[in-house]
Amino acid sequence: MGRKRIRDIRNEELIEATIVAVHRHGYGVVTMAEIAREAGASAASINYYFGSKEGLMEATMRHLLTKLKDAMIQGYARAKTPRERLYAVMDANFADDLYTVEQCSIWMQFWANAPYSHRLSRLHRINRARVRSHFLTELNQLLPADQVEPARQALQCYMDGVWLQAAQSDLILEPQAARAAAHQVVDLVIR
Repeated sequence: MGRKRIRDIRNEELIEATIVAVHRHGYGVVTMAEIAREAGASAASINYYFGSKEGLMEATMRHLLTKLKDAMIQGYARAKTPRERLYAVMDANFADDLYTVEQCSIWMQFWANAPYSHRLSRLHRINRARVRSHFLTELNQLLPADQVEPARQALQCYMDGVWLQAAQSDLILEPQAARAAAHQVVDLVIR
């Protein structure tokens, strides 16, 4: 594995600062100066790397989507059955390095702002289609056709609801407990 470039390291620092600043202030009102202050950088450096606040949000969401994809790939590599692959989908969404209050908060704010931004809307559609596809592929093997879509909606709504609650939490989240609860929900849905 090669060494990281300074630019890549700096981008990651700015993305992490964005996650914290957006959680603290809200995407609609956070300024580039506040994000820069959180990163120990200048607003000009954010403009240099990302072009705008929207560009920075897009890069942040791409970063989080990559983390989600990597967690999904790891889970799928271990899964042998459709039920285990459903667990893997849920586990990826509650992965240790994704399921934090700050990251749940930025996801919620991303979802809320995606309809108003072409760049963010595109990422939102891609992510929703990917999750939908993962659920449907496995549910089609486990349930009668007329139960597949209601089951997918139930699992998706459960996952989104947990994230919404987490985004508003004052407590430290417990990813392992969230994964265990998600497994129970899968088991209830595909009885």
